[in-house]
Amino acid sequence: MALLESVKIPLGTLMPVFKLKDPSGTVHQSAALYGERGLLVFFTCNHCPYAQAVWPRVIALGKYAKGMRVGTVAINPNINPDFPEDSPLKMKAAVQQMGIPFPYLIDEDQSVAKAFKAQCTPDIYLLNKNKELVYHGRIDDNWKDEEAVTREELKEALNNMAAGLPQEKRQYPSMGCSIKWKSNA
Repeated sequence: MALLESVKIPLGTLMPVFKLKDPSGTVHQSAALYGERGLLVFFTCNHCPYAQAVWPRVIALGKYAKGMRVGTVAINPNINPDFPEDSPLKMKAAVQQMGIPFPYLIDEDQSVAKAFKAQCTPDIYLLNKNKELVYHGRIDDNWKDEEAVTREELKEALNNMAAGLPQEKRQYPSMGCSIKWKSNA
C-alpha cells in the first residue's frame, strides 16, 4: 500500500465528462449527476484504510452538498483482480451497508481516473456548474480522527461556491493509497 498525495491541478481547469456504470449495471452520465451548482467527485474504493476512514464523512458531505444543490458521485478506479475487496459485488454491498445515497460508479478501464489525474483514494474534486475545478484537496485536517478535525476545507469550499465567494487559494492535497493501476490500462 503506497501512500500518495493528489497532484496539483490549477483551479478553473475544465474537467472531463464521463459515462460509467454502477454495480447494478445502470449507466450514469456526468451531465446528469451535476446539481444546479456543481458536482462533488470522490475517487475512492472499499479496501484502502484512508478511504475507509473518511467514508462516513464523504456520505455526510454528499448529503450536505445535495442541500446546497450540488450533486455527488463516488468513482472506484480499483477494479483489479488483485484487489477483490473493490469488486463491483463488494461495492454493491458497501452501498447497502453504509447507506451511500449517491452513485458509486465503476471505472473499469481507469480512463476516468486518468482523465481527472486522480492519484489516490480518496482523491476529491469539487466542480462548479460550468465543469470547472474549484477545489481539489483533502476533506479536512485530520483523516484519522473525525473528532480531532479543526478545519473542514471541503465543506468551506462547498459553502464558498454556493455563496459565490472566492475559494481559498491554498488547498492541501488529499492523501491515501495509490490507485491500483492495471498494467495494460
